[in-house]
Amino acid sequence: MARRESDDSFAQITRIQRDLRFRLNPRAQVHFWGSAVYDSATTRWSAAYNPDFVAVVVPATTEDVAVSVKLANMLGVPFLAVNRGHGSTVDMSRCRHGINIYIRSLDSIEFAEDGQSALFGGGVYGDQVVRSLAVRGKATATGACTCVGLIGPGLGGGFGRYQGFYGLIADNILEMTVVTAEGSIVTVNNRQNADLFWAMRGAGHNFGIVTQIKYKIYEDVVPNWWIATYQFTKEKMDQVVEVLNHLNGNGSQPKELTTYTVLAFDRQVSDEPFIVVTIYYAGSATAGQRYTQPLLNLDPVRITNQTVPYPELADAVGTGTSSPVCQQSGNSAATFPIGLLTFNTTSIHRVYDIYFSLVTNHPDFTHSIVQLEAYPVEKLRSVDPETTAYAHREDNLLVSLLSLYPPSSSNDMVALEYGRQIRDAFHAGQPGRQLNAYVNYASGNETVEQMYGHEDWRLEKLRRLKGEWDPRGRFGFYHPIR
Repeated sequence: MARRESDDSFAQITRIQRDLRFRLNPRAQVHFWGSAVYDSATTRWSAAYNPDFVAVVVPATTEDVAVSVKLANMLGVPFLAVNRGHGSTVDMSRCRHGINIYIRSLDSIEFAEDGQSALFGGGVYGDQVVRSLAVRGKATATGACTCVGLIGPGLGGGFGRYQGFYGLIADNILEMTVVTAEGSIVTVNNRQNADLFWAMRGAGHNFGIVTQIKYKIYEDVVPNWWIATYQFTKEKMDQVVEVLNHLNGNGSQPKELTTYTVLAFDRQVSDEPFIVVTIYYAGSATAGQRYTQPLLNLDPVRITNQTVPYPELADAVGTGTSSPVCQQSGNSAATFPIGLLTFNTTSIHRVYDIYFSLVTNHPDFTHSIVQLEAYPVEKLRSVDPETTAYAHREDNLLVSLLSLYPPSSSNDMVALEYGRQIRDAFHAGQPGRQLNAYVNYASGNETVEQMYGHEDWRLEKLRRLKGEWDPRGRFGFYHPIR
């Protein structure tokens, strides 16, 4: 059987080499197993549930992406667009012997003369965007981890620290150039292919490959940010949760304020997990300290703070391009998200106990964390929820288990079991409320309703559009709509 699969793969490689040679732009490249570019393009942030490729196409133009899709369709092989390689979901493992369309090469940036928008290629990532804007005195919405692409997160919504000012990544997209499942190139905006534009902003991974966007940019009114970190032991849990809920104000926290809290474990520090609250404030330390005094009153065991220019913020807090969490370390990762309205103290105590059991009974998971994220949501909510496919604008908070572990099938099962337990514990704290799972964090074990919305009309529209734009399910490797 292995010999037959090898023969089939060799035949596919031969056909791909032959058919692409005269169809691609002369600047495009095709790489196969054994080349450095192939290795770089197929190595992912998480080793779990990886796709399998027989070839990597490095496009020079949008037309090269379209040619690659058409060839894959003609050969009957799957294809997957790849930028920074951070997406991690069970669905990706179903992409076998496919073509990797490595769009990282499409990283052009062009600014409009009026200073209100920019054209970003499909392969740009957060750090590129932040730094290219900062030198022009501009800013915009990007993800919190600047090593991650800009457009990929935007297809599922796109949370970030500037969310209080500019909303979701998806809400700042004015226009897209999209390669469809049949290899057509279409312009997508509120006037052209408007239904597809609706779907691309919240469920976009199901509908096309984005090779360029026209994107809103803004004057940077807060170039410096204050960051403060407070570490607590379990005994302060109730008081910390009370402060976090007070700061969030049931979704009314100031646009300048973001809180990011984790349950983390370090045997060199303590035999028990600890609680770390990080405050991001868009402004001066003096202004930010108005919100942190209640945390100081709880007598944290460790405090750090600093003021940094926004382009240096991600690296300063460990979510930048050079940070360990952003590296392709060979470990596996899986995230199990749920949206909340408020932090429930009883639930968080239960989550703490489950997390303690995970890191104690399964030492491979020592570097896993529980994330409690609270971004400002008023700007997000200013957008009519019916105008995009992003379905969870009513959530105030985003929480999740981020499992990090050496790759193995047994560890995959451990991650799944504890992810379910922790998510169930969070969900038990909001009785009568349906489970919302942020699609960009989803592991692949969530329902379509949980990821894309529980409203009948929303799912009916998504399924209708899926049937129109991708009737054969070619975009089926990232939380597919069924």
